[in-house]
Amino acid sequence: MTEPRTDWTREEIAALFDLPFMDLVHDAQTIHRARHPRNEVQLSTLLSIKTGGCPEDCGYCNQSVHAETGLKATKLMDVRGVLQMAAQAKDNGSGRFCMGAAWRNPRDRDMPALVEMVKGVRAMGLETCMTLGMLTSKQAGMLAEAGLDYYNHNIDTAPEKYAEVITTRSFEDRIETLEAVRAAGINVCCGGIVGMGETRSDRVGFIHALATMPHPESVPINALVPVKGTVLGDMLEGTPLAKIDEIEFVRTVAVARITMPASMVRLSAGRESMSEACQALCFMAGANSIFTGDKLLTTPNAGDDKDGAMFARLGITPMQAAPHAHIEEAAE
Repeated sequence: MTEPRTDWTREEIAALFDLPFMDLVHDAQTIHRARHPRNEVQLSTLLSIKTGGCPEDCGYCNQSVHAETGLKATKLMDVRGVLQMAAQAKDNGSGRFCMGAAWRNPRDRDMPALVEMVKGVRAMGLETCMTLGMLTSKQAGMLAEAGLDYYNHNIDTAPEKYAEVITTRSFEDRIETLEAVRAAGINVCCGGIVGMGETRSDRVGFIHALATMPHPESVPINALVPVKGTVLGDMLEGTPLAKIDEIEFVRTVAVARITMPASMVRLSAGRESMSEACQALCFMAGANSIFTGDKLLTTPNAGDDKDGAMFARLGITPMQAAPHAHIEEAAE
């Protein structure tokens, strides 16, 4: 099997987006079946271990101090509470447990608790993932030593679109953290958000940025959940851009699968507003991971029962956990 390419051009990616829909989905499914189990989808659970109060001004986020959503900021959860939630997620069938904190970056005094969370969740046999904002090389090394399997740090959108969405950090800041994470030996989880009023050209740029770096082992594709009181929520409210066209969303998933054939492609935020048919097409287009449960950080999610019923109708089974798949192990 050939190694995945990292030399994609924007013109090639734009040509994929322009393919007839049926051809694009067929090509994506063919590539998917060559590298991944058919009819299996990984279940992941995402827990907010520290909510709100983030100093960043991300236009999509209701946890920013710049948003006027009434969300109450909380302190970092205690380790025992996090481990209890992880055990519940495992009982509900999740194979990966993701922990997210609304920080620009973690403080050194928070690291011991975060290390204990990773160790405790990993001891349960779950894959571990964290998203804590920007990391120093030292912090990434501490998490790697604790056994963290994945670190999530999204690029959010195309490099040229980035400053329109976030001004408190740069696209290059994101890349620096990704490099520190990978250098520490932690798998990278990196994707972004579509439906933020971007053009198809912006979506081409977004996929191009992901597909020309060392491919993230996990690529979450989020559909914007517009929240009133956030910059983008207020800007898009009542406009045709408030919800991305479902066919265009499936196209984005398919192009991600074709350009990053070995990666896990996850349907993340926005599923609660997607039709079951749209989600089925996304699975056909190569998506093989979802966040399950009733909530994603602070926004609603489809829920375990609804997902279970959908899986039964589609003949999909939850993927068995393959914990502790660090980069050096996956390369063997």
